[in-house]
Amino acid sequence: MRLRISNGRVIDPANTIDGVQDVFIADGRILAIGDAFQGFTADREIDATGLIVCPGLVDLCARLREPGQEHKGTIASETLAAASAGITTLCCPPDTNPVIDTPAVIELIRNRAEAAGYARIVPLGALTEGLAGESLSEMAALKEAGCAGVSNALRPITNTHVLRCAMEYAATHGLTVFLNPEDPWLRNKGCMHEGAVSTRLGLPAIPESAETAAVARDLMLIEQTGVRAHFCRLSTARAVRMVARARYDGLPVSADVSAHHLYLTEMDVADFNSQCHVTPPLRTQRDRDGLRAGLARGAVAAICSDHQPHEPDAKLAPFSATEPGISSLDTLLPLSLRLVDEDVLTLSEVLACLTHKPAQILGIEAGTLSTGAAADICIFDPQRYWELTESTLQSRGRNTPFMGWEFKGRVTHTLLAGKIVYELADS
Repeated sequence: MRLRISNGRVIDPANTIDGVQDVFIADGRILAIGDAFQGFTADREIDATGLIVCPGLVDLCARLREPGQEHKGTIASETLAAASAGITTLCCPPDTNPVIDTPAVIELIRNRAEAAGYARIVPLGALTEGLAGESLSEMAALKEAGCAGVSNALRPITNTHVLRCAMEYAATHGLTVFLNPEDPWLRNKGCMHEGAVSTRLGLPAIPESAETAAVARDLMLIEQTGVRAHFCRLSTARAVRMVARARYDGLPVSADVSAHHLYLTEMDVADFNSQCHVTPPLRTQRDRDGLRAGLARGAVAAICSDHQPHEPDAKLAPFSATEPGISSLDTLLPLSLRLVDEDVLTLSEVLACLTHKPAQILGIEAGTLSTGAAADICIFDPQRYWELTESTLQSRGRNTPFMGWEFKGRVTHTLLAGKIVYELADS
């Protein structure tokens, strides 16, 4: 299909494009950007007057629950939700069931994503076999099968020697190691941030040092092994400063934060709200401000959804017994856009954190509107208000603390390789 998106404000941070222009698409790829393209006849034209046209969003962490937990969500249901949120590429951690530690599991995920046809899935391979933290995985085979990096997800590697060997092996194969920094001994089965709120509620708590001690250990090993590493979902201001210092010193490290950690704090848990039970835990107001400052300074490169859909029963228990996680694909873009209204980042900077910067971390060709690139595009109305309700939430998971919130900024169209995979009903 030959497509023309006309009169939209095209923002492509990777190419420093920001202006009202037309986008021309043919054979699933960007043909040109400009006011006119001689001889081009479109099969369909999208009038984007008053809308933002940007690259499709790249989400660094989304659990799709398949294979293994299809009662929470499936690749088809969650990629459809992603499409409605402007997300065209999702990175899937390896803690599926079975674990992504063989090429067969990667092929299964790829096949089901292609059959659904709503978004691309970039899997991470397991850093250790079965994520058990004992034996190294077959990283060469995982890379050949298409993994963008390796990770042990939320499972700790308690043996530091094993982690060192895993980093050395990953460096040998040019793979990025995705780290969830948390010391399991300091976590000590906690379920929320350690502070005045946890003391008042009487809940087992996770100190800041559980994150910072792990970051310190990992940075030492990264320096020793030379591996390229990415810190996932930092939650403390101090960890952000540590990563910023390491980057200044020349270590090949990057970091991301989840959109909900940029808005919620430990105070949101104050009424035992299980929808705010997340890993890493919601921290203090100072930590939240530190994460925002890290984004503004460039120490934190990307904003992700950390999408974790659950069935209703997973949140219906005493706080510490509920399953952590938020269904957050739907709120990734509108929460991020709030950073613009609150003068934390410019619109172009926010979109960079959602498009080409996460694509660079994954080492994939995505997140840009460069000529010849795949036409993965998000079109949204920046002035449109909408409310997150049971009827507007697209993910199968209903677990979100943002239910009832009014958001500004609504996706109207999402294109995957030039094909319209989502179109708002009244757009």
